[in-house]
Amino acid sequence: MNRRCWAIAGLASWLVVGCGFKLRSSQTFAFQTLAVTPEKNGLVAADLIRYFGSAIVPLVPPGGASAGASPQVVVDILQELREKNVVGVNASGQVREFQLRIRLQFRMRTPDGRELIAPTEISQQRDISFNESAVLAKEAEEVLLFRDMQADLLQQLLRRLAAIKTLDAP
Repeated sequence: MNRRCWAIAGLASWLVVGCGFKLRSSQTFAFQTLAVTPEKNGLVAADLIRYFGSAIVPLVPPGGASAGASPQVVVDILQELREKNVVGVNASGQVREFQLRIRLQFRMRTPDGRELIAPTEISQQRDISFNESAVLAKEAEEVLLFRDMQADLLQQLLRRLAAIKTLDAP
């Protein structure tokens, strides 16, 4: 019985390796310095600054004011919009379901103005039921859903930034 379990585990691991499965690793970027021009009160931009400021790429303000360094790329957050729309009501007209949505419009360019990523919009949406007898709980759930969508948007944005493989002129 013990040999059979080991054989099955070995066969399963061989199949997983053979199919090309690989754990996701950290992303590599074609740039070393980055500047972010955020939308006013933009939470995704703040997360992006936090991500690059502490993990991979040193953050340099636009214009290269720190230590005379100039950023290799600039990520402009053009618009970050949070929406809450009613999508379902009951027979008496009371709200039963909302749709939460975050839309982020951004572009990536070099400091001299050459676009690496044209203005692009990415979005996330979630549906949430509503119950007037549990308003506080539903508000807390809404905050958590917005935070989750914000994290998903950041990951999508990072994958798009990592897709740029070279900064050379076309």
